[in-house]
Amino acid sequence: MQITVLVLILALLTVSGYQMGRTRAAASVGGRLVELHSVPSYHGFYVALWAGLPALFLFVLWTASEGWLIMRMVMSALPDRLSGGDPQVLNLLKADILNIAHGISTGRDVDPAVTAAAAHYNSLRAISDWSLLAIGASLAVVGLAYGRQHISPNLRARNRVERVVSIALVICSMVAILTTVGIVLSLLFEALRFFTMVSPIDFLFGVHWSPQMAMRADQVGSSGSFGIIPLFSGTLLITVIAMVVAVPVGLMSAIYMSEYANPNVRTWLKPILEILAGIPTVVYGFFAALTMAPFVRSIGHGLGLDVSSESALSAGIVMGVMIIPFVSSLSDDVINAVPQSLRDGSYGLGATKSETIRQVVIPAALPGIVAAVMLAVSRAIGETMIVTMASGLTANLTANPLDAVTTVTTQIATLLVGDQEFDSPKTLSAFGLGLVLFLVTLSLNMVALRVVQKYREKYD
Repeated sequence: MQITVLVLILALLTVSGYQMGRTRAAASVGGRLVELHSVPSYHGFYVALWAGLPALFLFVLWTASEGWLIMRMVMSALPDRLSGGDPQVLNLLKADILNIAHGISTGRDVDPAVTAAAAHYNSLRAISDWSLLAIGASLAVVGLAYGRQHISPNLRARNRVERVVSIALVICSMVAILTTVGIVLSLLFEALRFFTMVSPIDFLFGVHWSPQMAMRADQVGSSGSFGIIPLFSGTLLITVIAMVVAVPVGLMSAIYMSEYANPNVRTWLKPILEILAGIPTVVYGFFAALTMAPFVRSIGHGLGLDVSSESALSAGIVMGVMIIPFVSSLSDDVINAVPQSLRDGSYGLGATKSETIRQVVIPAALPGIVAAVMLAVSRAIGETMIVTMASGLTANLTANPLDAVTTVTTQIATLLVGDQEFDSPKTLSAFGLGLVLFLVTLSLNMVALRVVQKYREKYD
């Protein structure tokens, strides 16, 4: 509640600061705006930034450190009989305190000291929230007054505001870059742990996948096999089926919308087609498992074919439908970017509309179309829910689309479900799979970028 009030106060003071800055800037020159170094709106932004940024920095730092500090204070007040000892016991104790503080039952009898600690935690959180509200609002008021006081005709408001905006853009860029670096390093470190237990050669070129490991020396049948060839063959098979569906339909849809459809039809047809991209993948998974898989199986049985109840064909078809907007929307934008002068020149030479599309428009737009297809391939390779629900978990090394297969993403999701011990090859193999999948999709994106850079045509 207090945080919501603080946000509302900051919004109100920021808007008020903007209006005050504009008004004071105009008043400082008697309405002769030409005498100002910067236009009044920049003076308004200058005051608004002083009103909002200090409190915003406080809010970020406070929320980042509040939970850790409060938990340390609560744990330091616990009796030694509870707080000392094994780190796992301490983690369990923290979890119990948080659950009780949030009104969640632990399902077992709890020490009264833990209940008292949870009440202490809630009281400290309340004090922290009220303190944040008071200090944040005070900072905003002081910043508003400071920014308003410094408004003058010679104030370089535009330079200062644009400097702040530039710093904010750099910070956002660094967040994106550091997030990517963190993802790669987290995959790499855990994958290296896995490769110390399993040979990379066996992992990359093995043809058997059975990640179950023996828990006892006398246990049989669970020695563990970590060959990823069956997983990537299943991934490739489903991806090929999906692209056979998505590329022709998506490309033909793009050609129709950009070359044949009148503007009125295009305005409602393209958004309807792009709705497919907004449907959650789990819904596609339901459709594949409950509708497409029985349909494919009944058609196969009618033709005398042995079709698995969880076939690669049903998963690939539904995935292809999901990917159609990726191909159609990007291809449509690329085709529309081809200059009309090329079309007019082709018509002037006597070519028909279809000949112009085949021999002029498509070749000119080909680099962008290839990039769209490669992006769609990367999307298909990384899809999880559809293949998990519709293609099964059997690691078959087959090229028959009527058989059940599994994919890399399905196995990653399966290996990391539930409580896992991150010190066994079975669980760590998910990071090895993730690293290889990351390298594959990165390579596809680099190929698409190279194609665009090499064959892109520039027009005046």
